[in-house]
Amino acid sequence: MCTVCGCGTSHVHGHKHDDDPDHDHGTGHVHFGEGDTGLSVPGMSQSRLIRLEADILGKNDAHADRNRTLLAEKTVLALNLVSSPGSGKTTLLVETLKRLAGKTPAAVIEGDQQTSNDADRIRETGAPAIQINTGKGCHLDAHMVGHALEKLPLEPGGILFIENVGNLVCPAGFDLGEAFKVVILSVTEGEDKPLKYPDIFAKADVMILNKTDLLPHVDFCVGAAVANAKRVNSGIRVLQVSARTGEGFDGWMSWLEDVRTVHAANPAPLAAE
Repeated sequence: MCTVCGCGTSHVHGHKHDDDPDHDHGTGHVHFGEGDTGLSVPGMSQSRLIRLEADILGKNDAHADRNRTLLAEKTVLALNLVSSPGSGKTTLLVETLKRLAGKTPAAVIEGDQQTSNDADRIRETGAPAIQINTGKGCHLDAHMVGHALEKLPLEPGGILFIENVGNLVCPAGFDLGEAFKVVILSVTEGEDKPLKYPDIFAKADVMILNKTDLLPHVDFCVGAAVANAKRVNSGIRVLQVSARTGEGFDGWMSWLEDVRTVHAANPAPLAAE
């Protein structure tokens, strides 16, 4: 007997119930993300979820717009770096800061549930960094970032890197006031990540394939990863980089300089879409 609904089957998958449209027995697949909100919370209707989500995101977007206005006034380009844990985004950031040193001012907001380990690594490059610890929180929000901006020295024409909490799910829904989202995918992960976690890849402007120096040693198809990302977001730009060897860094640094130059010339804040 199904332990979920007692319908007589020994498996959680089976026929569909009118009051549980995502509980589909017999197909080998239970989908709780087909409602209007894309999620399911026990005891909460989709209409109530929509109201709750609109309230939370509305307040976040108001903070994000304030952050965006502040950054525009200072002509600072902000990037939101998102990835799963272990993708190498801190190492990528450290190497990026080393290359920017003496040329382009940069600052960093670090997001982690606990510790200041990553912020300490960033400060060793000479760049100012503020650590945000989210506790049990799985992402940064615009209110947190706003408080960090109050303490962070930002030089005109510079770049602010916001390293989000390692998570491909929760950060996707929260605008921080950034100009661009950059998602990092390492070759030690599966090339199907863009299909498994489509929201963040759909919203990202750039996907960095990191740790390319490990390609000879891992079962990872670059072509499949790029195709999957393009399937989710046809306009996403893909850069292949090894933070360890420096391979591909010229393309990443060129992109940074191009968007920084454009942003410095036209820093007018844009509301979140």
